[in-house]
Amino acid sequence: MEFFKPGRQFDFMKQRVFWIPLSFFLVIASTVLLFYPGPNYGTDFRGGTEVEVAFVKHVDASQIRSALEAGGFQTPDVVQVVHATDKDRFLVRVQDTQELQDAAKARVKRALCMGDVGSDGKPIVVPTDARCPEDAQAVELKFSPGGDKLIARYEKDPDLKKIGEQLSLVPDLRFRASEGNPRLLVTASKLDHKVEVHLPSKGDELLEKLRVKLGDAVPEKALKIEWVGPKAGKQLRDSARNSVAIAIVFIMLYLAFRFDLRFAPGIVVACVHDAMVILGVFVVLRKEVTLTTISAVLTIVGYSMNDTVVVYDRIRENLPKYKGKTFAQIINLSVSETLSRTILTAGATLLSVIPFMVWGTGVIKDFALAMIVGIVAGTYSSIYVAAPLTEWIDSKLAKGNEARSLARRPAVQPKPA
Repeated sequence: MEFFKPGRQFDFMKQRVFWIPLSFFLVIASTVLLFYPGPNYGTDFRGGTEVEVAFVKHVDASQIRSALEAGGFQTPDVVQVVHATDKDRFLVRVQDTQELQDAAKARVKRALCMGDVGSDGKPIVVPTDARCPEDAQAVELKFSPGGDKLIARYEKDPDLKKIGEQLSLVPDLRFRASEGNPRLLVTASKLDHKVEVHLPSKGDELLEKLRVKLGDAVPEKALKIEWVGPKAGKQLRDSARNSVAIAIVFIMLYLAFRFDLRFAPGIVVACVHDAMVILGVFVVLRKEVTLTTISAVLTIVGYSMNDTVVVYDRIRENLPKYKGKTFAQIINLSVSETLSRTILTAGATLLSVIPFMVWGTGVIKDFALAMIVGIVAGTYSSIYVAAPLTEWIDSKLAKGNEARSLARRPAVQPKPA
């Protein structure tokens, strides 16, 4: 193990001429890729419906995609899920959500004999007719964010049959079937006189479109149906971006407090470098950027900071020991002394993550990929990004202090002849 021989010193500062331009290139390239072609956002961030289906018979991704496009779904994303028992399991994503429009909500309100709210805070009941007896006038109506449920409250126990008749008059309003009523599935709560009307979700509609083309190969139920609205997706994107930015700001404050101000910029730039490299790799590989990816980025930011703090601690310890050495020489010595620890720690972490990358599936595999890229980038940035930038800042501060010292020095008067 000649490489880890105690006392061996490497000239890292001399090699920065090559590595610093490489880091600039990686960050700039990742930034460009984030704008064009842009990240492949998952359902978490872009909004849409995600359905996981275990097909009864053998189908392939192209058949599923063609069936959905024929059913009116634009650009469906179909990904096969590797599973030990279900060989025909697929994850289907579409950008459609079952969100009721304002016009449809207004029609539902009119059908349930409920108008706008008056000045007294009570709902204005639509003029009664044969369809609006007293027990069929809703006093409160809520729509679920996913558009798959209506919740109506009444003053008295409602007549479920009458509610079904009222809603059946609303055009283009489809219901999820039940055994007693093939058109409507209603659950009533006698305690607070509430009624839940269940509508087909976009996932249910997706399964119906698949049955039209693929027949009995489609199961009765999906394994999983998830949806995120466009507004919620945008909020999640903003929150994810803010969480990474806030984490980096607090890291900078922590380092400025623990060391001094010249150490803080180096680790902040290193953390930004690591985050950008991970996102750049995901864009190049067209991997989905989801909440799992952001959690991996935050994990790597903390990992990179911890690795860099170890190097900074050694630099601070060596500064009073080797007063005759330059700051660059002390950085070389400190990084060389902590190099074996850095490589062994990164190697052990990689050994625990690589199996998830090889044998994992779905989001676990993407998380492992982000961790692997981040560990390599974080180890590299601690040596070739944070340390050189700290040395550059120190040299600039030293020159500034020297210039100020010369400016304050009194001018030497010439001796009389």
